[in-house]
Amino acid sequence: MPLDHASLSKREDLIDAFEHARRMSEDLAAPFTTEDWMIQSMEEASPIKWNLAHTSWFYETFLLAPYGDNYRPFHSDYGFLFNSYYNQVGEMHARPNRGMISRPTCEEVLVYRRAVTDAVATLLRHCSTVKLKEIEGLIALGCAHEEQHQELLLTDIKHGLAQNPIEPSVYGQDKTAPGDADAYKETSSGGWTYFDRASVEIGHRGDGFAFDNEGPAHHVHLRPYGLATRPVTNRDYLQFMGDGGYTDPRWWFSDGWEWVCTEKWSAPLYWREDAKGWSRYTLGGRVPLDLDAPVCHLSYYEAAAFAEWSGFRLPTEAEWENAAVSTSRHGHFLTGGQLAEPTAPEPAAAQSPGGQSAEGLSQLFGSVWEWTASPYVAYPGYRTPKGAIGEYNGKFMSSQMVLRGGSCATPQGHIRATYRNFFPPSARWQFAGLRLARDPD
Repeated sequence: MPLDHASLSKREDLIDAFEHARRMSEDLAAPFTTEDWMIQSMEEASPIKWNLAHTSWFYETFLLAPYGDNYRPFHSDYGFLFNSYYNQVGEMHARPNRGMISRPTCEEVLVYRRAVTDAVATLLRHCSTVKLKEIEGLIALGCAHEEQHQELLLTDIKHGLAQNPIEPSVYGQDKTAPGDADAYKETSSGGWTYFDRASVEIGHRGDGFAFDNEGPAHHVHLRPYGLATRPVTNRDYLQFMGDGGYTDPRWWFSDGWEWVCTEKWSAPLYWREDAKGWSRYTLGGRVPLDLDAPVCHLSYYEAAAFAEWSGFRLPTEAEWENAAVSTSRHGHFLTGGQLAEPTAPEPAAAQSPGGQSAEGLSQLFGSVWEWTASPYVAYPGYRTPKGAIGEYNGKFMSSQMVLRGGSCATPQGHIRATYRNFFPPSARWQFAGLRLARDPD
């Protein structure tokens, strides 16, 4: 069953959600070879093997060690090898060198994973009701953490395999039919939905699970604005490229233009043009570019440059959340069903206007993460949680930009309208695109 964070109240619900998350990670890793499991193509990415071990270390460190009955760590070296960035827990192996950890072997990491899974399941089944209530929030956090690493597992290995000159195919191709090319030709943005001036409450409220950075809920005053009814497509982005988008500094932030010049950016990540036209690399191999699918693998700098070129802008995260709060989470997410006949996670074109929300907005959730114009900073009244677990989100509230919505590589039950993803503005390897916003004429 997909994880539904709002239902984590009963013992069996907790066990089912936990075991589903653990199985899903291993199912996602299964199509890859043990050689693939070792790849680390850049400092920001981690090997599959490390992701599988780290999510186990998380449960071992924050749940089993403090709450398990006389629990002893599985291996004395694993705390150092698989700690990510929790300085209060202890020292850690250097992040850029995670791909050098050839030992423990992949098989030994799986043994470690399954030992931790069994230990957590045993704790959940046999602990007292009082202890269960105490650890319920940690289980929900652990499942959400595992889901984050499921997405990272896919985006990180995609970047790694893309460095291979034979461009391997691991998954089958998505059989989703191309979208209706005439459905969204009203403007380059596909039409607009407008919102009046209002004082709105954003941020998480209620009893369901949320990360600490999603709160506290607070009021924000919004001026009237318009939001594009769909994300920017590959067809739209090709117009920007054809108009010299990557050669004209007028559209770029200074830092972004420096990245263009230094890294020789000339198209989104994984794109290539040859005699047959434009194509993109996927985990199912190289495929022709679907012109009506949302453009993805863009940095914030590229998204902002496109918005500037188009004469519009990126929405703030408050504008995005206000538009999305009443929209159902229907999208092209990663789901458990995909694993029975795995396909390469890639954003799909909208099938028809029938999939829109009541406000006329399409593909707000799933498909691509959408860059916003908002820096990742604390909400008013935010306080970092005490202890090492407080290092999960708060310490990164600097030099990052917020994305909203979830992608085709995001587990389906992981997303809420209040969810705040964040990455450095130069990051391109995530399934990130954009939706335009505008001010009234």
